[in-house]
Amino acid sequence: MDFEKLDVWRLSARLSVDVYKHFAGCRDYGFKDQITRSSLSVPSNIAEGMTRGGDREKHHFLNMAKGSCSELRTQIYIGTEVGLIPRALGQEWVGRCKRIASMLTALQRHIVRTSEQC
Repeated sequence: MDFEKLDVWRLSARLSVDVYKHFAGCRDYGFKDQITRSSLSVPSNIAEGMTRGGDREKHHFLNMAKGSCSELRTQIYIGTEVGLIPRALGQEWVGRCKRIASMLTALQRHIVRTSEQC
């Protein structure tokens, strides 16, 4: 399965681009580094996992992607509270993170069902 064809990869990559663009001029370099790295980690782990041969490895990297998604949500909540992210944008990003996490869980279930059929 090519990761580029996965909606979850496309959505997470788009979110990462949006996070990078939003923080391009941010001078809070510590926060900027942390949030951009966690946003980048989500699609990167999806890509790495889906190019692995075994289902266990796929699950491992998809779990890593879900963990990074939770990390990103936490940073969005904090960034919103301290004024680095406008509230409406933060709510939108949190919603997108939740959707991505849900899609990752569905993808993991699909992988299990597919492997059980063999």
